[in-house]
Amino acid sequence: MQRLMGGLLITVRIAFISLAVGCALGILLGLVRTSRWKIVRFACRLYLEVFRIIPILVWLFIVYFGATGVFDIHLDGEVAALIVFSLWGAAEMSDLVRGALESLPKHQIESGRALGLSFWGLYRYVLIPQAVRRMLPGAMNLATRMIKTTSLVVLIGVIDVVKVGQQIIELSLLKTPTASFWIYGLIFLLYFIVCYPLSRLSKKLEDRWDN
Repeated sequence: MQRLMGGLLITVRIAFISLAVGCALGILLGLVRTSRWKIVRFACRLYLEVFRIIPILVWLFIVYFGATGVFDIHLDGEVAALIVFSLWGAAEMSDLVRGALESLPKHQIESGRALGLSFWGLYRYVLIPQAVRRMLPGAMNLATRMIKTTSLVVLIGVIDVVKVGQQIIELSLLKTPTASFWIYGLIFLLYFIVCYPLSRLSKKLEDRWDN
């Protein structure tokens, strides 16, 4: 159990650091995607589609193995995972922000301008507070998806909770044939314990704001 908790700590660390960086970049990209310049919107849209079309596992291989070969550098597996998941999170968050902002009624912008708000004041006091409420369910879903998808980092040598489970199973199979069932069942429970509170928090915030 101690070894599994150590692996879970690595999983959670990768997921939440990537989520924090991805959210910060994604909010900026989401604001940029509401720009009037078509070339800017096209570039941001292309960035999003590249991460949606190409599987995350392929991106992990590109960054971890490709960067090592092309730039002749040593890249730690956890660092490669942080890069990939941060960029993926930024792409997905930018779409959530864009969708939330564009779904707001146009008269909100017109009213803010009529009150004399600057561009940043309009976003800070009028648009962003309302957009946050609309994109919250999607953001929480992205967080749980990121936590679960981090299981792929085992394929680039990161010792996460899944890798630790595999190591324990390999050592236990000679003693008990049911080791796989119990170890993977415990890993399932650990993922549930991490993800379920996020789902409940999202629901609680939605109910509070609705009231």
